[in-house]
Amino acid sequence: MKIAVSGSIATDHLMHFPGRFADQLIADQLHQVSLSFLVDDLVLRRGGVAANITFGMAQLGLRPVLLGAVGADFGDYRSWLERHGVDCDSVHVSEVAHTARFVCTTDQDMCQIASFYAGAMSEARNIEIAPVAARLGGLDLVVIGPDDPAAMLRHSQECRDRGYAFAADPSQQLARMDGAEVLSLIDGAQYLVTNDYEKSLLQSKTGLTDEQILDRVQVWVTTLGKRGVEISGRGIDRIHVPAARETQVVDPTGVGDAFRAGFFAGLSWGLGMERAAQVGALLATLVLETVGTQEYDVRADEFVKRLGESYGDTAADEVRQHLLP
Repeated sequence: MKIAVSGSIATDHLMHFPGRFADQLIADQLHQVSLSFLVDDLVLRRGGVAANITFGMAQLGLRPVLLGAVGADFGDYRSWLERHGVDCDSVHVSEVAHTARFVCTTDQDMCQIASFYAGAMSEARNIEIAPVAARLGGLDLVVIGPDDPAAMLRHSQECRDRGYAFAADPSQQLARMDGAEVLSLIDGAQYLVTNDYEKSLLQSKTGLTDEQILDRVQVWVTTLGKRGVEISGRGIDRIHVPAARETQVVDPTGVGDAFRAGFFAGLSWGLGMERAAQVGALLATLVLETVGTQEYDVRADEFVKRLGESYGDTAADEVRQHLLP
């Protein structure tokens, strides 16, 4: 299955606050917040939603295509991704801007406050999907992740115009889009992916109910954090997949990206949506147990073993044939 993933490519600056954000917020003063959090840790990691998703897919043996815009400082990052199996030949390199930056602070409750500087990402609107499809001899799925909003809308329209199946994953960019733009992004999507909060925000911005949104997309996947994943769609029974068992909770950054990588990898193997969501949930757990979004390794035998522990022997047996020779 040939999958292209568009979206942000960034460097992550990840910090830890040894307290609770909630303890520092005063309800009747939120209109004039002025806070500085003294953090006790700072690490620089490779990140960006599209890069994280393609890295996860490659960890599971796929050869995904990364679509996004970067600066001339992308050289080392490109080498890292290519060494790990990501096709970077269609990445656009800006002549004037740096690669995007994500700055995130996480507190002891795993709540996060973050900022994102777009940089070269604003040039993603110049990327066309057709040449990528021509280079690969076709595309089976285009995952449209959070990116320059104009790029996201261009990509979804091109997918509709050219008949490419696509997944709409608006994620953080829901905050930047109005209702009309959200509808333009998701209309005709084979898959819509949100978390629980984004689902409510999407409904609020569009004014549509679950049923009305499912008239526009085929399948709606909603991640629920510790409560797992819920899948609904046209003509299918509602599916709930619990979260995979974790050994420790370290850092939630990139967990949603890993789920998407595992879910679409599972679908590419021909698995049903429930099983694909289980693969995604376990990959997400690997990221939860790690500092950084691309600092984990999928060891096939261990992955299959843990899948069986969380979801049973049948799940392990079905995935084993795709991961183990």
